Amino acid sequence: TLTPGQKRAAWDILKDLEKTVPMNRLLQGDVGSGKTVVAAIAAYQAIKAGAQVALLAPTSILASQHAESLDALLRPLGVNTALLIGATKNKSELKKHIKSGEVDLVIGTHAIITDDTEFKNLAFCIIDEQHRFGVIQRQKLLLKSKDGLAPHLLSMTATPIPRSLELTIFGDLEVPTIPELPKGRTPIETKIIREIDQKEMLYPKVKAEIEKGRQVYWICKSIEDNPKEETVSVKKQAERLRKIFPKLKIDFLHGRMKPAEKDEKMLKFQNGKTDILVSTTVVEVGVNVPNATLMVIMDAEGFGLAQLHQLRGRVGRGQHQSFCFLVKSGEEPPSRRLRELEKSTSGFHLAEVDLKIRGPGEIYGSLQSGVLDLRIATFSDTNLIRAASRHVSDFLKDKNDSLENYPELSHAIKRYQQLTTLN
Repeated sequence: TLTPGQKRAAWDILKDLEKTVPMNRLLQGDVGSGKTVVAAIAAYQAIKAGAQVALLAPTSILASQHAESLDALLRPLGVNTALLIGATKNKSELKKHIKSGEVDLVIGTHAIITDDTEFKNLAFCIIDEQHRFGVIQRQKLLLKSKDGLAPHLLSMTATPIPRSLELTIFGDLEVPTIPELPKGRTPIETKIIREIDQKEMLYPKVKAEIEKGRQVYWICKSIEDNPKEETVSVKKQAERLRKIFPKLKIDFLHGRMKPAEKDEKMLKFQNGKTDILVSTTVVEVGVNVPNATLMVIMDAEGFGLAQLHQLRGRVGRGQHQSFCFLVKSGEEPPSRRLRELEKSTSGFHLAEVDLKIRGPGEIYGSLQSGVLDLRIATFSDTNLIRAASRHVSDFLKDKNDSLENYPELSHAIKRYQQLTTLN
């Protein structure tokens, strides 16, 4: 059964698909809230109208997972789906089918945006975990539609980047939100601990969860030891854990492995054959293992807020209470970033915190973070900015007034429109 948030978001998107102007929406919902189902409803509507749909995901694991679930949902309804990733066999054959329009829904990674991938009638683009793609990459996908037509765009994220938040405030981006999790999910308990306290505070918890039949993710920043950094590496951590928990099945995973090896290790974990998976952030997005209930993040201060929130979202995907331990080295007090993560599980709240810490980036360019110099407002003036946006809408609806009566304003708007790209 769809949650009320899923129903509202789907309805907003379906109404947008009826319009003659392209949709530009960011579907916000915390990890596990069911964004993919909403995207499937929208994709089916577009395909029924004779259009092709493309879903762009940042990793082959996530793309494969989406392909599996969307195919199961849509194939019974007569939709022809295809997966296009680096490891896809017979790529050239598949690309012919995409170009001829035989494939209704293409799910894939960067392979979708290569120059030789052509569509017959691409009218709807879905970008998952949109903060993992640059502005140029997103634009490359949008330009694959018919000449002179911009496709509808639905971005999906569990943590909007500050850039997206700013576009929201300025009214250029609609943001439907799925505020609730499906029934039966419980919020993840998050705790900051010092590295020296692992023996007392963390290891007993690991043992207790695995005795209940659950599984553990253990995240490290680096693959191998680096003499210049004091961070814990995947390989060393796996060795250490094998000594601490000699009876447990411990495996490791990182981005330098071949795709087939990564998929094999991930599959073992999904099938419950690995107790603890030590990994880099390669598992950050989309991996769905409902039996994993404990996330340990080493050197947590070295990760960004959006990344920490995504990593934490790998647990809490089933019916069991889940936990996240943020392990920090050194004696300094925890940063504001970690304290906020410990307090809140809300993606939107954490995005606002991230905005205050990092700055919003350029609105009219491709910079993702930094300080934007406004002439009048500041970003804490959300009420003023919302009011201004509302007045603009009212002005545009007023048939007795037009921009032609305000030549200076008209000139300034045209100048900024030339700078703006669809973000």
